[in-house]
Amino acid sequence: QVQLVESGGGLVQSGGSLRLSCQASVSIFSFNAMDWYRQAPGKQRELVASILSGGTTNYADSVKGRFTISRDNAKNTVYLQMNSLKPEDTAVYYCNGVRVSASWTYDYWGQGTQVTVSS
Repeated sequence: QVQLVESGGGLVQSGGSLRLSCQASVSIFSFNAMDWYRQAPGKQRELVASILSGGTTNYADSVKGRFTISRDNAKNTVYLQMNSLKPEDTAVYYCNGVRVSASWTYDYWGQGTQVTVSS
């Protein structure tokens, strides 16, 4: 059974940093992509950053230059380093793993970790 477990959230002042971790119960190479999403109160869940199996990374415009997604293959863990945090980064952050075949796509989700940035 696939499990994704996030950690590293918390309360930080504006301008501060946090590093989120997402540990998978299986090899992260079993996913075509691993992503970080976030959902703020009253808003839709949005894609923050992605790392593809080949290593390509993508970021939402709102976090480019401030957030970095990376992975440690040996630890089956994906990270999201968040610098220069802003109050608008406050949200629950979710780890997502995507598996794609010729006929289906399946998403695996973690339970989420709260990030709160105070002004």
